[in-house]
Amino acid sequence: MTHRILILGGTTEARQLAGKLAGREDFSVVLSLAGRTESPVAQGVPVRVGGFGGADGLAAHLREERVDLLIDATHPYAARISANAADAARQSGVPILALRRPGWEPVAGDRWTLVDNVTEAASALGTPPRRAFLAIGRQEAAAFEAAPQHRYLIRSVDPVEPKLAVPDALYLLARGPFSEADERALLEKYGIDAVVSKNSGGDATYGKIAAARALGIEVVMIRRPALPDVASAPTVDALARKVDHLFDPVAERGV
Repeated sequence: MTHRILILGGTTEARQLAGKLAGREDFSVVLSLAGRTESPVAQGVPVRVGGFGGADGLAAHLREERVDLLIDATHPYAARISANAADAARQSGVPILALRRPGWEPVAGDRWTLVDNVTEAASALGTPPRRAFLAIGRQEAAAFEAAPQHRYLIRSVDPVEPKLAVPDALYLLARGPFSEADERALLEKYGIDAVVSKNSGGDATYGKIAAARALGIEVVMIRRPALPDVASAPTVDALARKVDHLFDPVAERGV
């Protein structure tokens, strides 16, 4: 029997999980990407790009495609997609598992200012002009137009379009992972005195946090949004074990 699995992706872990599960002959895996990244990394499994039309549309897709398991492996800040996924799973009766990467925790030497969103982050930079490194991607960078007095270094995978309506902004196109040494060199090169970051968790983008700590630089850290309470695992391997157990022949027989 072939089990049909739909993974909502866009993260490194989603790609790794898809590859791991695709190695099983009894799994048919499709990876769904929202299409927000213009040049996604090759995935190695069938890929679907684009939205579903909210929770109702996703529920209809799950039924029409006879999906046996929905996996939410989206970014920790994709709260709307995660909420829609949980709702669609309830509507369709399809089991759902989530890959929930643990967030970063401050350690001795960190200078974190915690905020709830990008609007608060822009305010948290204060009134006097600063040199701020925006490492939040391109989609919410426009919020910093409310604080045009600062000089911005903005890094994203895809170009920020339109450019920010601020007098001083420099744009870098790059895809992680980023080492601590490289991040430290970047912060020093541009004289950065504040880093704005989301609490993404994981190792790929932690370098800037460690580099800021080493240099005594403030980090304006945007807290994670609330996510649905569904069965989850913190790593690719742990989630793969949950999937194995779900479709284990003994478990299926109810023994």
